[in-house]
Amino acid sequence: MSVDHYENFPVASILMPRRLRRPVAAIYHFARAADDIADEGDLPDDERLRQLDDFRDELMHIAADETPLLPLFQHLATEVKQHALPMQPLHDLLDAFSQDVVKKRYANYDELLDYCRRSANPVGNLLLHLYGEATPVNLAYSDAICTALQLINFWQDVAKDWQIGRVYLPQDDLTRFGVSETQIAEGRADAAWRALMKFEVDRARALMLSGKPLGTILRGRIGLEMRMIIAGGLRILDKLEAADYDMFHRRPVLKPFDWVIMLAKSAPF
Repeated sequence: MSVDHYENFPVASILMPRRLRRPVAAIYHFARAADDIADEGDLPDDERLRQLDDFRDELMHIAADETPLLPLFQHLATEVKQHALPMQPLHDLLDAFSQDVVKKRYANYDELLDYCRRSANPVGNLLLHLYGEATPVNLAYSDAICTALQLINFWQDVAKDWQIGRVYLPQDDLTRFGVSETQIAEGRADAAWRALMKFEVDRARALMLSGKPLGTILRGRIGLEMRMIIAGGLRILDKLEAADYDMFHRRPVLKPFDWVIMLAKSAPF
């Protein structure tokens, strides 16, 4: 997944409690470095996978309470130990980045959800552990929110992902609505495209709303931040609809006034 898919990751947010900014930054820098290996430059696929395997070795050092070789992982090890963070979400992220190197298409929605389970959900998992709120119910709500955010980023970035050879729209949905990849390449938002994207946007919105209770379960600043994240995702979906699903020419982004609206909508539900 591209770095832009972390645009909702709350690094150095004014809403993030100061005590959590260092561990969140350590997680983000790990994810961004791995993402760069998967996406940036002209490395052959086998070299990208080898470097991601080196990252896995570093995680193994952390798990074994050994000093990692790279400063990036030394910082991460400090935060993992201090906050008793689980290691599996970090491994899941690396699995997702490795998958991005070799898998460019998804046959159906279930395949895409499995990818999101490893590419997006680990972020929420780790944050809930940092908050001390990693209950089974909260984790389930978080998974819904994180997967929805990932899907929203996919629909926002259809054109950008096409440029790097990736199509996250499920292949069976393309067939069902009569949309071809040639149409994506042409950036043609006709009636068939709009019907497809309305279906995908509605599905992402329903998933996001299913996780919405987490915003009231979490209290204080982290609760407000969660509500802002939810509101931001829903706002992008509204903008996709307002653009008549033509993200090829009008990629929706959050502007200053949108943040005012999101804050207004982030009062306790």
